[in-house]
Amino acid sequence: MLDIKFIRDNVDLVKKATKDKLFNVDIDKLLLIDNDLKALTKQLDDLKEERNKISSSIPSLSGDEKNLKIMYVKELKVKIADLESSYQPLKEDFDNLMLMVPNPTLPEVPVGKNEEDNVEIRTWGEIRKFDFTPKDHVELGLELDLMDFAHAAKIAGARTYYLKNDAMLLEMAICRYVLDKLDKKGFTPMSVPVMVKDIAMKGTGYFPLGKEQAYEITEDGLYLVGTSEVSLVSYHNGELLNKNDLPIMYAGYSNCFRREAGTYGKDTKGLYRVHQFTKIEQVIICEADSDVQYKLHDFLLNNAEEIMQELKLPYRVVEVCTGDIGIGQIRKHDIEAWMPSRKSYSETHSCSSFNDFQSRRSNIRYKDDDSNTKYVYTLNNTAVASPRILIPILENYQNSDGTITIPEVLVPYMGGKTKIEPRIRS
Repeated sequence: MLDIKFIRDNVDLVKKATKDKLFNVDIDKLLLIDNDLKALTKQLDDLKEERNKISSSIPSLSGDEKNLKIMYVKELKVKIADLESSYQPLKEDFDNLMLMVPNPTLPEVPVGKNEEDNVEIRTWGEIRKFDFTPKDHVELGLELDLMDFAHAAKIAGARTYYLKNDAMLLEMAICRYVLDKLDKKGFTPMSVPVMVKDIAMKGTGYFPLGKEQAYEITEDGLYLVGTSEVSLVSYHNGELLNKNDLPIMYAGYSNCFRREAGTYGKDTKGLYRVHQFTKIEQVIICEADSDVQYKLHDFLLNNAEEIMQELKLPYRVVEVCTGDIGIGQIRKHDIEAWMPSRKSYSETHSCSSFNDFQSRRSNIRYKDDDSNTKYVYTLNNTAVASPRILIPILENYQNSDGTITIPEVLVPYMGGKTKIEPRIRS
């Protein structure tokens, strides 16, 4: 959420952000309501001050004068109640609109409508040229008994899957390798709640926009998270942090759930776009310093690139355009791995900076060196998401004999196994 003072002072900038990010929110209406609220607030404050002043004088009065003052206080209470009844719905409209106002991006962010307008800034690795006809991850998975979509669809519907045998072990190996790496870099590994209250989803900016993507547990008033970012940022909801503890760095491990509403017919084959997945998310909470945040953003991005490089997966980094960026992000980079079956680079990681957008909504603050209370800045980036990461691994590491070489960095986590081969059943 933005500070209303910032919106008042930067109307054109906020309107531009609304346009560039393709959000539909009436900033003029918001400001009109803001003015009405300010006027109502002043009237209420004046009436309450007068009521309190007269009420405090009543005990010292007597006779008709006292009765008149009592009657007048009763009249003031009625006026105050009437104004408060007008104030409440106006405040609700104001709060709802404030939750819809997007955060302006940094000047360097390219203006565009969708992912096609994202700007490539670098690539890494050589795209493999096969001397045989390569298979896609689905064909490989079925032939090697690594995954099962038919049985999953029978009990859970479309975009669900079973990971089996070495695919399941490979997912665990990747996650443990990544957690070990982040642990050594100073992150606190955390397993987090995946069922959260509305306050956590709103606080991190996933509600109200995006609510259609979440699975709701209606009876309990809970929602399944689409990323552990929600649980990790909300860990400090309503808290006043110690500046000396900043930056705080978390590596959250969790299952994640997304309805993928509005994507029917898109990327339906295989493991690319599924309803349930496992993810390790990097989250950093830091002081309200743009230079510090900028460096930490690059730190998070570099961590993910190191993982891709150690896995020896070709990838590119893109600067995400305004139309493809979220409501709260001021800067965002995606890492896209080369996926042979898709004949393209496809997203595996997203790195985002928010300024105090999430912390205002979540009321996470700290005191600076001058004892001024400020909202913290938040950042996040995927460390690894599975099963999507299995696509480039299986496809890029496949061999002509139908086996799959296990990336060298994962061999110790696979018990020394170097290849995925057909299982021989006794």
